[in-house]
Amino acid sequence: MQIRDAQGSDLDGLVALEKAAFDTDRLSRRSFQRFIQQGRVALRVAEEEGRLLGYVLVLFRRGTSLARLYSMAVDDSARGRGLGRSLLEDAETQAVDNACVAMRLEVREDNQAAIALYRVLGYEPFGRYPDYYEDHAAALRMEKSLTDAIPPPPSRVPWYGQTLEFTCGPAALLMAMACLSPSQRLDRNEEIRLWREATTVFMTSGHGGCGPFGLAVAACHRGHAVELWTEGPSPFFLDSVRDEDKKAVITMVEADFRSELDRQGVPIHERWPGSERIKRFFNDGWVPVVLISSWRIWNEKSPHWVTVTGFNEQFVFVHDPWDIAINSRSNARWKPGDRDRLDGIDMPIPIAEFEHMSRYGRSGQRAVLFLGQRS
Repeated sequence: MQIRDAQGSDLDGLVALEKAAFDTDRLSRRSFQRFIQQGRVALRVAEEEGRLLGYVLVLFRRGTSLARLYSMAVDDSARGRGLGRSLLEDAETQAVDNACVAMRLEVREDNQAAIALYRVLGYEPFGRYPDYYEDHAAALRMEKSLTDAIPPPPSRVPWYGQTLEFTCGPAALLMAMACLSPSQRLDRNEEIRLWREATTVFMTSGHGGCGPFGLAVAACHRGHAVELWTEGPSPFFLDSVRDEDKKAVITMVEADFRSELDRQGVPIHERWPGSERIKRFFNDGWVPVVLISSWRIWNEKSPHWVTVTGFNEQFVFVHDPWDIAINSRSNARWKPGDRDRLDGIDMPIPIAEFEHMSRYGRSGQRAVLFLGQRS
């Protein structure tokens, strides 16, 4: 028996394995073909005398050091031979070779055999997601550290997923506020209310996004200490807007936000603080909300907000508020190009990569909003 990369000639065998192993949530032939052709994916098969006896599929995210064990199947005839363990260990090797420091997975809560295998190999549960599978079964989330890298401290920041495509800023702000005030509600009403207060009204297309000054005003109005660091030309998000009337409105709105922050005495520093200063703020009890470009993770040229949840010597850990729930149920299984909330919790980002992704647009606009307790 050998474990090797899947090839186009393995498609029939992969489809047969999938059909025999799963009654629902099956990968299609087209999906397997796409995974074989795509980079940032490890699709490995176990073969013996020309017959496929199992496969394992691992997904990698550009810009992060997190791997996801997406699917694994073993033929009934090969059970009891330790093939599942061998495939899982091979998957971990592929993840390490792709510079990943942790592997995450989801497993049906009623699949006790699989859960036992994961536990034996060092995976620990860290979340439960009801109604995850097509038949409404719950999923247990598990994770394992793959290297000797110092793990992040237990996250003190709760995770909340945005419910609309344009509310990443309010969702990230909600997480920071809930960390500082446990009584803070994490729900859609608060999310939309924050968006209404902080929006720039217009964006390149669609609904307006939230810039750093609007988010700072909203946090200030809710009684939080706020400190804002920005770099690059102002107003934010203007260089991708062509309509002159829209530009004028965005400029006016940001000026109004700035005036309100001046009245509230909020410190505004017009320079990028850098990762070390952000780390010091975090260690002193502040919660940073950072503007990034989603291009370096999701291949989308749009501004995006994340909430910092921890640091170690190598990584910045963030909560990404993107929630797959804003997609239809037909997209509930990952395919190339999709995003998934399950990979956005305490996402490990190399510090150097974090410095690169924490800028947006041709002009390299940067912003970090620090939230703290008012004395």
